[in-house]
Amino acid sequence: MPNLSFVTPTRNSPWGTYLSQIDAVEPYLGKLARWVETLRRPKRALIVDIPIELDNGTIAHYEGFRVQHSLTRGPGKGGVRYHPDVTLEEVMALSAWMTIKNAAVNLPYGGAKGGIRLDPKQLSLKELEKVTRRYTSEIGIIIGPTQDIPAPDVNTNGQIMAWMMDTYSMNVGATATGVVTGKPIPLGGSLGRVAATGRGVFVVGREAMRRLNVPMEGARVAVQGFGNVGSVAAKMFAANGAKVVAVQDHTGTIHNDTGLDMQDLLDHVARVGGVAGFKGAEAIANEDFWDVKTDVLIPAALEGQITAERAKRLHTRIVLEGANGPTTPDGDAVLAERGIIVVPDVIANAGGVTVSYFEWVQDFSSFFWTEDEINVRLDKILIGAFKGIWETSEQHRIPLRTAAFTVACTRVLQAREERGLYP
Repeated sequence: MPNLSFVTPTRNSPWGTYLSQIDAVEPYLGKLARWVETLRRPKRALIVDIPIELDNGTIAHYEGFRVQHSLTRGPGKGGVRYHPDVTLEEVMALSAWMTIKNAAVNLPYGGAKGGIRLDPKQLSLKELEKVTRRYTSEIGIIIGPTQDIPAPDVNTNGQIMAWMMDTYSMNVGATATGVVTGKPIPLGGSLGRVAATGRGVFVVGREAMRRLNVPMEGARVAVQGFGNVGSVAAKMFAANGAKVVAVQDHTGTIHNDTGLDMQDLLDHVARVGGVAGFKGAEAIANEDFWDVKTDVLIPAALEGQITAERAKRLHTRIVLEGANGPTTPDGDAVLAERGIIVVPDVIANAGGVTVSYFEWVQDFSSFFWTEDEINVRLDKILIGAFKGIWETSEQHRIPLRTAAFTVACTRVLQAREERGLYP
């Protein structure tokens, strides 16, 4: 497994997981395999210091990252997360998965990702704005509407994107709405963007269920992570006849074998900030979440959640990856041995970046679509992309993840070969 001097990955670390996935796909790349090493090395990694004056007058320093894994097929595209556990290795892996994701759904982007190591809950709104603006200024040398376009991710939102857009625009002397996506609607944001990732999880999950002859009506669904992605996916599954029987978030785990009332749960979370204490379910231990019997399990929290040990305990037919990298390579191997189908993140949660692409296109043209138009376009792209990945899986008799990587890596490496090397 190739290594980089500034990162020492293990097999189940984020970057190690990604490298294992590239190793698995290499035999299916044919003559393009001569270029595969370019996928194992990010094009550019930027580490920045972010000093700000806190509300109490002291100076605090935070570490920020922006990694551009590949720009072969277009400008970098990927979110920015604010989290106390952000590391360079994690951001590298996330940027690489963005390369694969964008190519898997055939968007004209490369892959990038950013992050700041901090706990946003410990900062005031003014301090958060200072951090965001300073970070944007520091990475401004490599981002831009045709270079690299950030977006929301863990603990970031439309307000963060508005500050980023404004800071970049002030620095270049012109309003540049296309420098970020996921913006508020008045600043050139797109209708349908907030729900896009969760909607995409549902659409791709529905297609997988159809091919596996798993009826939607009465299907048992469990969701780990009840933020923007997990909550929207859960709501859509329930609205289409499925039963969401378990939900886990940072506050705890709840279970109701007859199905949770989604609207009541959403109202509860809006009031108290988490699923814990919801009266329409019983509380269970967090680890017991992995023992709940389901038809569809949706990990929509952070990476590395389904380890080999947890994979041995699952009672489900489909793992539908709403988060990025939620299944470790060892977990993948166990799931494959047990015949549990994994619908990989690079297609399952590609709805967000697809509507980000729509937003970027709308900003360039200054012509905006209705939400119905957005959803129709989104569904068409995801259904078509999943169909191609499913057919590749059947053709080579390989898991859906390897099939998705085969489709994506072929597109990236074909572009790399056609462009050649400069100088």
